[in-house]
Amino acid sequence: MPVSVDEMISSVYNDLRSPKLLSFSLSAPDVSLLPSAKLNKSVLHSLRHSPDHCLSYEHVQGNELLRKQIAKLSFNWGGSLSEDDVVITAGCMEALSFFLKAITKPGDAVANESPTFYGIFRVMQSLGLKVVEVPTDLVTGVDINYLEQAIERFDIKACLFVCNFNNPIGSCVPDEKKKQLVDLLAKKEIPLIEDDIYGDLYFGKTRPRTCKTYDKKGLVLHCGSFSKSLAPGYRIGWTAPGRFKDTVIQLKRMHNVSTNTLAQVSIAHFLQNGRYDFHLRRLRKDLHTQCLRYFQAITEFFPKGIRITRPQGGFCFMD
Repeated sequence: MPVSVDEMISSVYNDLRSPKLLSFSLSAPDVSLLPSAKLNKSVLHSLRHSPDHCLSYEHVQGNELLRKQIAKLSFNWGGSLSEDDVVITAGCMEALSFFLKAITKPGDAVANESPTFYGIFRVMQSLGLKVVEVPTDLVTGVDINYLEQAIERFDIKACLFVCNFNNPIGSCVPDEKKKQLVDLLAKKEIPLIEDDIYGDLYFGKTRPRTCKTYDKKGLVLHCGSFSKSLAPGYRIGWTAPGRFKDTVIQLKRMHNVSTNTLAQVSIAHFLQNGRYDFHLRRLRKDLHTQCLRYFQAITEFFPKGIRITRPQGGFCFMD
């Protein structure tokens, strides 16, 4: 019996909580790798020390202490954000939706790397946007030369890329290539939506830069999240929308008023006490070890001649 793409996706999400299945369909850390006890302490601290027990609406832009902590994290990738530059969202998917609504209208063409996370296509489809697929190198990411030609051919109004360890390939655009991409789009006044959800999960000694690092005109709409690194269920993400910040805040006010207060305050406390950096160091080591074990198992048990990408961070690779 024929099954539609939406039906396939729905069946996968329906089984996510099944204890009988080991899911390879969702890129998220196993709970055993997450600092549940330390997070619980931050939750209890937030409840005990909040004047209203975290029952009130948070500021539409997000908890101020959390925005300050996220601004500090930007120094890791060469950024210089302040808390006023940051808007808190319910994960990256909400951020991407706000971004696309802020800078496009139905019928516009948006460039997106191929392959990429299927959820991005579904968001674009729901907004009536046309997707221009840009080929991706397995190691260095999006093909900038192809993009430059496609901009004129398809009248592209915006770009949406995951430049650091994208899903599903795991490719990482080199820092000098990120700058080249930002410079190209800045000349043409084309906004770039940068989903940096995996950027903190690098296996090497230094974190890769972001496209936002090289943004001088406010055209890069940057977003990140704690869903892949700390607490998927808390659904806390953040954005640095550049010149589009006011529009993004208006969209957030219309759609959800504010983001979960308790989750924001708890993560802010966790970060403020230096626990996030310590956790990330251990998580990166565990993820790298798991990745190497997968390579070993695939080499041993899969058919001979199979080829595997070797990402330098994140959760994803392809064979």
